Amino acid sequence: MIGIIGFLIVVVLVNILTFYISNPIYQKGVSFINDNFWLLLLIAIILFVGAIFGAFSFPLNLPAPLIRAIGSVFCIAFLLRIFQWVDSMATTNIYPMFWGLSFLLVPLVFILVLASGYFGIMRQLFWQPRPVINNDGRVVQESSLESSPDEVVKNTKSWEEIGAEFRLVLYDLMHRFRHEIKRKE
Repeated sequence: MIGIIGFLIVVVLVNILTFYISNPIYQKGVSFINDNFWLLLLIAIILFVGAIFGAFSFPLNLPAPLIRAIGSVFCIAFLLRIFQWVDSMATTNIYPMFWGLSFLLVPLVFILVLASGYFGIMRQLFWQPRPVINNDGRVVQESSLESSPDEVVKNTKSWEEIGAEFRLVLYDLMHRFRHEIKRKE
């Protein structure tokens, strides 16, 4: 969702800058983005819906690879439009070559994205950590086929450790800003 909102903000800013920048290539680039705005928004929404389905657990994440594969086909359609636009700007003849190649590329990318998505789901099902349940019905630990229980416990981080790392990143960032400001003065 942040990507979609960021895209909308960028499109608005680029359109506002057309009043201040009189470069003809920039103007044509902005008109190209405006002409393909709905296609780009459709791609973003399709991939967003695919990501939402991908966040669910097993039975509900089955549509995610199909949705992502459809989104990848629309991405190829946008790339073809970019080649067509570049071809019209530079008067080259690269677009017909890519148009012919797209009849092979589109089904290939669709099948690859679909197969890799379903492979990822199957990999999650068969190789994900499995809970070890004691006699009371409580989960004692999670174990996987590849790692021992000691490795699973060592690799997990607590929320306190994550918070400490985040604070350290913010401290380093602020310290760097202060250092750069002092150096410029």
